[in-house]
Amino acid sequence: MKELFNDYVQNLETYIMFRIKQKTVELTQELIKKDRTPIYLSMGAPVQAPPKYAIDRLSEIIKTNPSLHTYSTPKGENILIEAIQKRMKNKYGAELEKEEIFSLIGSKEGIANFIRAICNPATKEEEKDIIMIPDPGYASYGEMIKVSGGLGYSIPLTKENNYTPNIEEVYKKLEKEGYNKKKVKALIVNYPNNPLGATCKKEYLQQAVDFCKRHNIILISDAAYIDIGFEGEERPYSVLECEGAKEVAIEFFSFSKPYAMTGWRLGWACGNKELVGILGKLKSTIDSGIFKPLQIVGAEILNSAEGDAYIMQSRHNFQIKQNILTKGFKELGWDIDNLFIPTATFYLWLPIPPRYKTSEEFTNDVLKTSGVVLVPGNAFGKYGEGWFRISAVSGNEKLQEVIQRLKTDGFRFEK
Repeated sequence: MKELFNDYVQNLETYIMFRIKQKTVELTQELIKKDRTPIYLSMGAPVQAPPKYAIDRLSEIIKTNPSLHTYSTPKGENILIEAIQKRMKNKYGAELEKEEIFSLIGSKEGIANFIRAICNPATKEEEKDIIMIPDPGYASYGEMIKVSGGLGYSIPLTKENNYTPNIEEVYKKLEKEGYNKKKVKALIVNYPNNPLGATCKKEYLQQAVDFCKRHNIILISDAAYIDIGFEGEERPYSVLECEGAKEVAIEFFSFSKPYAMTGWRLGWACGNKELVGILGKLKSTIDSGIFKPLQIVGAEILNSAEGDAYIMQSRHNFQIKQNILTKGFKELGWDIDNLFIPTATFYLWLPIPPRYKTSEEFTNDVLKTSGVVLVPGNAFGKYGEGWFRISAVSGNEKLQEVIQRLKTDGFRFEK
């Protein structure tokens, strides 16, 4: 009965991480037999426990407040909205009204629904609304746009442009290639970036704001990794710190990465009142809000000493993990001293060895031979070909084992 589904869904790709997981499951028994039990460095998700304070409080709240098991509201309970107001003001100097904030069942859900709200579905290429997206970029952006009947247009993030391309030049290139610039609805920026781990200066975000104001385009800022900036480095910025941002921007935040609450599904959108309001109207037809005890815990952790200490420790731990991997890959022949090494997130973005023709050929070989699960760079866009992404989220001993397996199995950066 596949033919009964709409054209967009019929052409949808299964999310790359789930495809990799399925392939790994199929190979697991074979890998175990040769002492290569899979080590996952693929999914971009912290594996440590969330803050103990959050776990204890959630248990306490559920046990002592039976009335909280009823429906919430898509906007979010007042306690959560007020906590978000406080955090945005204290951390980024962003003064937000309650109407400029909306809760999310994770930022991924929020971005996907927002894209649905701005794209007019079309099947003909020339009629599709366009959203400019980073490339390499989060693998779901393109599929979110596709299933909404729109078109994703790549903004190349490369070492040559310091991963901060001139957006105006990309916009002009889009027009030269025959696309209708009047169909451009939005620009997505994602700093710190997935999969690169790249950050940007506040001035670059200001340029993005000015660009969107100049061309009447919505600025979508995905700030999922904003809290994971390393010690001693310039902190990542919120787009709402930029002048005029609230005229054009909506920013998406997540509890998943900073607090390892990936399965809790907590996040929020904030910014331009009209943009947040439209997203809210759509969500009111789709969901009934987040489980109330989760909202209470989220509200408490956002501005707590326990939450801040947890984030600081996580940053420190991710730096240690990165050091283990960079040292190991340098020993394996990668020119680490002349490669881009992130100062944020838990990602490492490295070139494939020259003897491989494609990213997928390399990551498949590493999986089948060594049981190490990596992500091919082309999963993140056409400019990702020739690279691979590592998520440094496993325990330190596991990361050291990864390096040892690659050494033993002959994976070196050589022809």
